[in-house]
Amino acid sequence: MQVTDTNKRIAKNAFFLYIRLALILAVNLFTVKIVLKALGTEDYGIYSVVGGVVSMFAFLIGTMTSASQRFFSFELGRQDQEGLNRYFNMTLITYSGVVLIFLILIETVGLWFLKTQLVIPEARMSAAHWVYQLTVLSFLVNLMVIPYNSMIIAHEKMNVYAYVSVVESVLRLLMVYLLVMVSADKLKLYAVLMCLVTLFTSSFYIIYCRYHYRASRIRLFWNKQQFKEIMSYSGWNFFGTISAVLRNQGVNILLNIFFGPIVNAARAIAYQVNGAITQFVTSFFMAVQPQITKQYAAGDRQGMMTLVFRSSKFSYYLILLLAVPLLVETPFLLSVWLNDYPDYTVIFTQLIVLIALLESLSSPLLTAVQATGKISLYQVVTGGLLLLNLPVSYIFLKLGYSPESTMYVTLVIAFCSQISRMAFVKCLLHMRIRDYMIKIAVPITVVSLGVFIPTYLVHLALEAGWVRLGLVLATDLLTCALFVYVIGITKGERVVSNQVLRNWINKWNPWKKK
Repeated sequence: MQVTDTNKRIAKNAFFLYIRLALILAVNLFTVKIVLKALGTEDYGIYSVVGGVVSMFAFLIGTMTSASQRFFSFELGRQDQEGLNRYFNMTLITYSGVVLIFLILIETVGLWFLKTQLVIPEARMSAAHWVYQLTVLSFLVNLMVIPYNSMIIAHEKMNVYAYVSVVESVLRLLMVYLLVMVSADKLKLYAVLMCLVTLFTSSFYIIYCRYHYRASRIRLFWNKQQFKEIMSYSGWNFFGTISAVLRNQGVNILLNIFFGPIVNAARAIAYQVNGAITQFVTSFFMAVQPQITKQYAAGDRQGMMTLVFRSSKFSYYLILLLAVPLLVETPFLLSVWLNDYPDYTVIFTQLIVLIALLESLSSPLLTAVQATGKISLYQVVTGGLLLLNLPVSYIFLKLGYSPESTMYVTLVIAFCSQISRMAFVKCLLHMRIRDYMIKIAVPITVVSLGVFIPTYLVHLALEAGWVRLGLVLATDLLTCALFVYVIGITKGERVVSNQVLRNWINKWNPWKKK
């Protein structure tokens, strides 16, 4: 089996995305500790929960990005540049109208919720308003730049994200320096600086697209059928995305109402860890996602399902490699990273890592369904399941259960949602559930046990410290590599992996003969 052009393209894109990820991860790990210390636990919790109010509307970003990227990749798969330009301009017009509607909601319903429902000390309400309005501005800018970001992703120019991340990382480090050195209200200053970074990166993506892609030229254009198509697709995605938002930010607000901002700070730290590890699978899948849609548009269903299965396994293994040491060494890693951390941070972090493992399998199936365009019933069912997080979590909290009960609810419902996704791919694309279980479920289960058991035994055998952490990481890395290579992938995938690795080694080998 040879390394196809598709595999080469995916490998190259993944490489650039991992450069981007490494920069983001390094900067985040460095800055979170300093920001938490500079702001204090209470202000950090306030930033998290107030930003969460805006994030309740930020589901629009996910909804619109998914819609525009699907249509752009589909037109590229058909090699129709004129059609791509038409969809680009229709998305700009459509999204502008949606932005106006939700701006009104944010400045009415959102402000009411901020003033009357959140538990924020009176002395910090002014700073909370600063955070809210600047987060709103960042949100609106991110909305309007979606068609440009989608254009870059659809063309698979992932190196652009790597280059921008270099500059963005420098700006974030400068932001942290100013936060420590400047004598001002730290919470207000942090909100201003975060907004400025967003404005810079968004401006660059717009300029890049206008310069490189003729299909991103703005022109007066209106097509009623395309408008209906975009709105229908976005509308059903809207329902699915808002379900995820209510699960995350809605539960965050429930925790604020029942326990106050300190628990929000603990949950925010756990989600920082979650964001760091899920970025690995997000970066990998961003390289694969356009190819799934393009292969469906080109009529290559077999190639598409091969990518869906392969990306599902590799997404899981990428998370597993990081998840196991995080699960067994959570207290030590948090103490090294933050020194002191709020109560519930450990259990929140461990549960969110388990949820991330399960949900790493969801994106390939979701993209397969989205490629067909038949998403209405899918969103009703899976979105309806996710919506159960809010009422069920409320019931548990009302009955007096501890904050982590909300995470257990999320884990159970995430499992049910994954089963529903499998059923829909079976119906729409004739995937055999038996194939999915044999090719995905069985290998990842065996690999998970093969990695976790020896790693946990090493953890039990030694006292907490750097020596144990080093041995845990070494055991995790070796067992993961061994079990994935021997059991976790097929013979054909081993051949492809060997050839991709050999090509990379040859490319970067300074002693190779020219």
